[in-house]
Amino acid sequence: MLKIGDVQIDNPVVLAPMAGVCNSAFRLTVKEFGAGLVCAEMVSDKGIVFQNEKSLDMLYIDDREYPLSLQIFGGAKETLVQAAKFVDKNTNAAIIDINMGCPVPKITKCDAGAKWLLDPDKIYDMVAAVVDAVDKPVTVKMRIGWDEDHIYAVKNAQMVERAGGSAVALHGRTRVQMYEGNANWDIIREVKQSISIPLIGNGDVQTPQDAKRMLDETGADGVMIGRAALGNPWMIYRTVKYLETGELIGEPSAREKMDVCILHLDRLIALKNEHIAVREMRKHAAWYLKGVPGNGKIRSLVNECNTRDELVNLLTNHANEVEAAAQSQAV
Repeated sequence: MLKIGDVQIDNPVVLAPMAGVCNSAFRLTVKEFGAGLVCAEMVSDKGIVFQNEKSLDMLYIDDREYPLSLQIFGGAKETLVQAAKFVDKNTNAAIIDINMGCPVPKITKCDAGAKWLLDPDKIYDMVAAVVDAVDKPVTVKMRIGWDEDHIYAVKNAQMVERAGGSAVALHGRTRVQMYEGNANWDIIREVKQSISIPLIGNGDVQTPQDAKRMLDETGADGVMIGRAALGNPWMIYRTVKYLETGELIGEPSAREKMDVCILHLDRLIALKNEHIAVREMRKHAAWYLKGVPGNGKIRSLVNECNTRDELVNLLTNHANEVEAAAQSQAV
């Protein structure tokens, strides 16, 4: 059980907020596989404040996703607070999260995302202003530091707590590392020992066993799973079960993968329309196909699909071929 502010979360397994991925169609699918908390992809504070249509569409939450954490990013206090107020009053998000970890230059150049990691005083100032302005719990997703010479993770997390933040999610890499190298779990443990609000550990959790090690070695209250869940909501299900019972459930079959991929596709179509959804689903289908026999050939064909029927037929036929091949080998 994990509690963030007044929000009760059934288990400590959290879906990370991944830009370009974590829309409602993906989040709901992962939620149904047992995630305690799902996090929405980051939304620009200015996009919300200036009522940008695309930004407002990103605020859509299906009631079945609850509890959900909705993430905003920005570099200026005024617009960040205004955006947080809008999310507080106009969405059914359970938690408002502030992004302090995004490493990409177009975000950091706006003094947003990981740029905050260089200035603990700004973290206190910005988080305190948001906390004062909203009723929902406020959390922060951050990295351990900007680079090896500027790792202020303990100080930054303490500032979040002092400002009234309800939890910290900490990715064990610096901004300079991007997604390369290894996550530093030792610093995650140091931060956990330095604050009394919940800490959610993130980075290099590829298997259910990794998740248990993360919790055991760092003392974190929750474990956040990102890239390992792409095309693989079973990672969430298997992790929840492993943490609860110690049982390691097997990997899904090709048929199971294709069926869930098609469910995900239909949810995306309902969210965005067929033309946009099919194009966006190509990358997801490639992730679902990972580990499926013969996936190299079919992945190139996926990128030529423009309609739901084309993609569904391709995936279904491939599942049939894999099953037939397995049966012939078993004879």
